[in-house]
Amino acid sequence: MHSHALLDTAIPSHLSLPSLNIIIITHTRRKFGALHNQVMETEAERDQHETESETNQQQSKLVAELRASVQAQHPAAKELDDSTFRRFLQARNLNVEKASAMMLKYVKWRKEAVPNGFISDTEVPNQIAQNKFFTQGFDRAGRPIVVLLGVKHFKGEIEEFKRFSVYCLDRVCARLPSDQEKFLCISDLKRWGYSNLDIRGYLAALDIMQNYYPERLGKVLLINVPFVFMKIWKIISPFIDKNTKKKFVFVDDKNLQKTLLEEIEESQIPEIYGGKLPLVPVDKLKE
Repeated sequence: MHSHALLDTAIPSHLSLPSLNIIIITHTRRKFGALHNQVMETEAERDQHETESETNQQQSKLVAELRASVQAQHPAAKELDDSTFRRFLQARNLNVEKASAMMLKYVKWRKEAVPNGFISDTEVPNQIAQNKFFTQGFDRAGRPIVVLLGVKHFKGEIEEFKRFSVYCLDRVCARLPSDQEKFLCISDLKRWGYSNLDIRGYLAALDIMQNYYPERLGKVLLINVPFVFMKIWKIISPFIDKNTKKKFVFVDDKNLQKTLLEEIEESQIPEIYGGKLPLVPVDKLKE
């Protein structure tokens, strides 16, 4: 009698037995459906982890192969870490032979262009004086932000400008968090004009970045772009690697704030674009 009383209490009087069965079946289906989805998600996650693991193992094998190839031809490559080898591999679509040729060119270049291991302020005084390259904050992906003011660049001695490009890139790379390999660049062309035109310098900087700092550039936001610059872009763009070219984004003036907020949290936006962080000149950064 006691068990019947409990049953009578648990079941509302207005529900018939068929109705109750429908409720139980529906509830059971939902429960098993949710369980099925959890199992499927778990399997998908496991498959993803296995794929990532296989990819990492493959890349580690290729890195070892690349290291052996490069070190056999240039002992100085022993000083390079695995992440450097990995970036060069990625830049050449995991082709060891092409990556090896690229790295050998890099090792030779680095020894000749940066014999002391770094570029000092005294080697680029005129470029520093232009006060055109800054850094501050991090984007939503955790990448350091650099700001280039195109209106402050003026054509100068090309070798000093090449050294300055290395000077800047080295300092930005030294600022990368341990889990990041790339940076975000805001190239501000407000009031840029023909007095700032330096095609030879632009191409030299692009060559250094593409060939000696592969997979360092995350994205370039070109903002406040004057119409006249588009003519120059048509001259420059054919010299940019197709994969690198995809990283250049021209931002409409009307979408500037929206784009910046999509890429950067408000607290990290430089103050010249409505944020709170003051820009730091590159020569004030520590390597």
